[in-house]
Amino acid sequence: MSHHPKIHPVHDPEAPSARPSAPLVPRAASRSEQGDPAKDPLTQRPERSIPYAPLPPPRKRGRSCCCRCVCYTLCLLFLLVVAVGATIGILYLVFKPKLPDYSIDRLQLTQFALNQDSSLSTAFNVTITAKNPNEKIGIYYEDGSKITVWYKKTKLSEGSLPKFYQGHENTTVIYVEMSGQTQDATDIMTTLQEQQQTTGNIPLRLRVNQPVRIRFGKLKLMEVRFLVRCGVFVDSLAANNVIKIQSSRCKFRLRL
Repeated sequence: MSHHPKIHPVHDPEAPSARPSAPLVPRAASRSEQGDPAKDPLTQRPERSIPYAPLPPPRKRGRSCCCRCVCYTLCLLFLLVVAVGATIGILYLVFKPKLPDYSIDRLQLTQFALNQDSSLSTAFNVTITAKNPNEKIGIYYEDGSKITVWYKKTKLSEGSLPKFYQGHENTTVIYVEMSGQTQDATDIMTTLQEQQQTTGNIPLRLRVNQPVRIRFGKLKLMEVRFLVRCGVFVDSLAANNVIKIQSSRCKFRLRL
């Protein structure tokens, strides 16, 4: 009787192990009968809502440009004011300016008559003394001046000062002729006569508006105006007579 050899499979340790082609557990087996827990609204976590912050509106370039222009303009004006102030301060320290002085020395009435049409014709000759007390400052008296004589609110005469230059520490005597005519002057004549008889004097006012230019050393500045106001009390207003000045006082003011 013949013997057949038995063949036993030998396990090769170097051979790769075979992987199952199908999963041992079906994919749907891990899911419960109630459904997918990922899709269950009870087990699903609510998502956090992020607060919405609105973006700021874009800046307008036009407004920023206007602000810059305003700032630059204010800075330039400030620097200009500082420069002008510094210049005036330096001039004041160097030249030490003083105000000029004016006085009414003589007043002559050459005409004072009431006409047939009730108008009043007047003519004055005035002598004014102008003093410049400054050591380093000269004064140019320019054209376009005006001097007037008033009684209360009525202008009696007017004239102008001559053009001249007044040097340092100089005193100048100025002669001015004035004339004028006032309409409907009957009431004014009556008031003048009553006041002269009652008080023994008549108050007059002289106003001077004089354009001048100031000279600091060799520097000639721009034109300004001298405003002079003088209150004069005279004894009477008689024609062709030198009026006696009882008192006079003048005030000076500078206008740019």
